[in-house]
Amino acid sequence: MTNDETPVISISNLHKSYGNLEVLKGVDMTAPRGHVVSLIGSSGSGKSTLLRCCNLLEDSQDGEIRFEGEPVRWRGHGLHRHPADKGQVIRIRSNLSMVFQQFNLWAHMTILQNVMEAPLTVLHQSREEVETRARELLDKVGIAEKADAYPAMLSGGQQQRAAIARALCMEPRALLFDEPTSALDPELEQEVVRVIKALAEEGRTMLLVTHDMRLAADVSDHVVFLHQGRIEEEGPPDALFGNPQTQRLRGFLRATEA
Repeated sequence: MTNDETPVISISNLHKSYGNLEVLKGVDMTAPRGHVVSLIGSSGSGKSTLLRCCNLLEDSQDGEIRFEGEPVRWRGHGLHRHPADKGQVIRIRSNLSMVFQQFNLWAHMTILQNVMEAPLTVLHQSREEVETRARELLDKVGIAEKADAYPAMLSGGQQQRAAIARALCMEPRALLFDEPTSALDPELEQEVVRVIKALAEEGRTMLLVTHDMRLAADVSDHVVFLHQGRIEEEGPPDALFGNPQTQRLRGFLRATEA
């Protein structure tokens, strides 16, 4: 059992390496229920890797990950450490829906089928229930009329909104966004930003990796600035963007304004 005070995700002293390359060097982070936490930083700072470790798409080598207070169980050590309980991994991933930079829609399925697939095959919910929810979600993200279209027939912004509807259809405890607007041109980007802002206003728990500082400032309860695999600075957006304390963050923000 969990309560509203238990964070959806909490990690402590997380380390992640690819061979001899250490990408995360002891990261501590919490995503409280109903909060939006944005991860910012330069390319290669470790923010996308951190997101993928939270969702167990990547194995970390040391440290603890908890989902709603429940620790991930591991076997092995270091580069040989892997989750010990496959059922636990499936359950956690089902509750942490991820929206990727490149949409990752199935090209051979209609948009409606894309949104319905995971609840049908992973959660084994009834088709009637899932279709009703899927159509409601497509309407929510503004593409109800595209239900019977295929991904190739949609713009990038429409495809990303379909991907968000697909993530929501799993009724997850948290949404994880990995650079959801970086593959889009500015006009299409705003379509997706509006959807993300609306989800934030609903009080959904979200972890957001983004290059868009305005979006991070507008929707976040807490912002984490990663630099070379460590948290360099973190805090509420007004403080981080309005009064950065470290030279590295000041330099990063200047570069994003250029």
